[in-house]
Amino acid sequence: MASFSLSFLQWCLISILFRSAFSQLSENFYSASCPKAHSIISHHVKNAIKKEPRMGASMLRLQFHDCGVGGCDGSNLLDDTKNSTGEKSALLNLNSARGFEVIDKIKNRLEQSCPGVVSCADILAMVGRECVFRLGGPNYTLPLGRRDSTESHRLLADAMVPIFLKGVEAQIAAFQSLGFNKNEFVALTGAHTVGMARCESYRQHIYEDKNIDPTFAASLQANCPKEGGNNNTAPIDNRTPFVFDNMYFVNLMKQKGLLATDQGLFTGKGGPTDAIVANYSSSKDNFFKEFASAIVKFGQLGVLTGTKGEIRTNCRKVNTPKA
Repeated sequence: MASFSLSFLQWCLISILFRSAFSQLSENFYSASCPKAHSIISHHVKNAIKKEPRMGASMLRLQFHDCGVGGCDGSNLLDDTKNSTGEKSALLNLNSARGFEVIDKIKNRLEQSCPGVVSCADILAMVGRECVFRLGGPNYTLPLGRRDSTESHRLLADAMVPIFLKGVEAQIAAFQSLGFNKNEFVALTGAHTVGMARCESYRQHIYEDKNIDPTFAASLQANCPKEGGNNNTAPIDNRTPFVFDNMYFVNLMKQKGLLATDQGLFTGKGGPTDAIVANYSSSKDNFFKEFASAIVKFGQLGVLTGTKGEIRTNCRKVNTPKA
């Protein structure tokens, strides 16, 4: 279950249950306090993707991890402690969330350049934007000024597992409760155009479901047997898996969605999001424009600002209280 494409939809409802208020941020938040922040992040993201193309999708996924569970507060970066089990050990993330070491490198470099200034939550947001751009997607202006949570939201993460197994209409309702319309919901899901999914997350779809191209299903079964191979991976978009484009939607139109939750967006029978999928499949520009707007909006869910939270000096742990 813990693939980018499956769990993204699940995380969103957490903001309804926790903090869903939008807060005012500033596009120039670090212009004086840390003017090199963007160039530092851009450098490390570029190198990480060059070393491993899959890492772009993995780090983008971390932003969705963060914002979807309790708000955009860097909580999913916290390691477990002897007194607290964090989001990294939640079913949504266990053995699948990756890219933490890259975030560590970025944070260490930022602490050298401007100590105690750039939050881990903002790092995730900036890294997400940089990954989208580096993989060929839209560039967008990003409001900044988030602060970091001093606690992880493990229980909230675990509570999401069963909620989004109810289908597209339930997912749409969850997004609408957050203030997102259907176009925004489908556009955000389009981030699945990059990345990989584990066999256990798509096994049932390729063996049991009818709304899948049979040849496509058969091509996946060798790498994902009925038993075993749970951690074997397949690209969510098998045509351009490391390019942020609109091929994800083209695939859905052909019943070649890797996950059941993806293919549920297009039925070919007048489903609630069929027309939107068709629009994005025929126009990359339309998809990019809607995605850029929606991800900026999504990135402002439940943020901590002002004196709330803290600026962690190590993204993996809360700051040590001053004596």
